[in-house]
Amino acid sequence: MKEVFYSYIETLQNQITSALELIDGCAQFEEDLWRRKEGGGGRTRIMQNGGVFEKGGVNISKVFGPLPKAMQAYFKVEDVDFFACGLSLVMHPKNPMVPTVHANWRYFEMYDKSGELIDQWFGGGLDLTPYYLFEEDAEYFHLQCKNACDRHNSNFYQNYKKACDAYFYNSHRKEARGVGGLFFDYCKSNEQMNMQQWYDFITDVGDHFLEAYLPIVQKRKDLPYTAVERQWQEIRRGRYVEFNLVHDKGTLFGLKTNGRIESILMSLPPHVQWAYDHHPAPNSREEALIEVLKHPKNWV
Repeated sequence: MKEVFYSYIETLQNQITSALELIDGCAQFEEDLWRRKEGGGGRTRIMQNGGVFEKGGVNISKVFGPLPKAMQAYFKVEDVDFFACGLSLVMHPKNPMVPTVHANWRYFEMYDKSGELIDQWFGGGLDLTPYYLFEEDAEYFHLQCKNACDRHNSNFYQNYKKACDAYFYNSHRKEARGVGGLFFDYCKSNEQMNMQQWYDFITDVGDHFLEAYLPIVQKRKDLPYTAVERQWQEIRRGRYVEFNLVHDKGTLFGLKTNGRIESILMSLPPHVQWAYDHHPAPNSREEALIEVLKHPKNWV
């Protein structure tokens, strides 16, 4: 399974970066190959200063070896070996009318010291972080998520939408990071789904990422915006940074397993503001976004 899934994310990375370059129309992804001394490595692709995207990355990696002590405590296991691979992407648009997007699809294996496989699971998801709320965009994005889920299990969308709202939540701000999407983890073989069926679900979601995001980009990328709206985007980006550095499990895992720091932190936007005690004006579009972030909606 690990060879099959890594081959899949290699192909998916190529498909996604090609499509993003096409819609950007200006910048191309720079590729950076790296190795991890304990075992494994990755293929980082970063876009900067594009026509549509100010910064973004679409990265794949596979790392393996002894599970570090800090992660043993996290997983509640003793001295074991592990293998992990995945694709992680974040795209920060220049225009504040275009939402930031994040997605991740990953696979994990754990072995005892004799090399026997003792655990395996998939995880991942995708979510949307707008700066100005276009409800039809959120509805469209969630509909694509639901369609992918419904092909596999009628309960998946509601379960994973709820999990996404709970996970991508800045508890110290009492607000969501964005309008959500899907979040799933520890997708293991059970009475309902074997590992091949989980693979089919994960790859179905991955295959429809571009269909969920690019029509929104196309619709919003040429809308006019003001310096004030750009300032709001940078303030909201600050909340994005706070989540990634305070709460995100993927960032934690990368740092605890001696991952490559540039690849781990590629999700951080280049221009951010932290304005002291900032509050949007009453009855403004900015306040309308905050209301939704404090009270997640059922979009479909």
